[in-house]
Amino acid sequence: MPVFQSKKFRGSADAKTFASRYRVLLAKHPFLLFGLPFMTVIVGGSFILTPATAIRYERHDRKVRQMSKDEELGIGKDRRKVNMRDEYYRLAAKDLDDWEQKRVKRLPGESDGVL
Repeated sequence: MPVFQSKKFRGSADAKTFASRYRVLLAKHPFLLFGLPFMTVIVGGSFILTPATAIRYERHDRKVRQMSKDEELGIGKDRRKVNMRDEYYRLAAKDLDDWEQKRVKRLPGESDGVL
């Protein structure tokens, strides 16, 4: 039984192409021709994407800003001045003894609480 060679047969047409030369050199120097370019792309991509990410967060910060307590409550500059004496007299003028209890209209299917 014949013994087969461990090398693959490559014709003369394949020997002169860039791919065949790269394949041979890759077998001899795998890190230099594959690992080093791969690591360069990974590290370089990190440096390139960092400013792009910073721009994204800066744009988001421009849209969403810290609000003061007055802005949260919706109190603007057009609010009226509050005087404690005037407020006391305004509330004292209301008739608090004459009032009528009104039931809230219930949603359909909701228990009204009447026994």
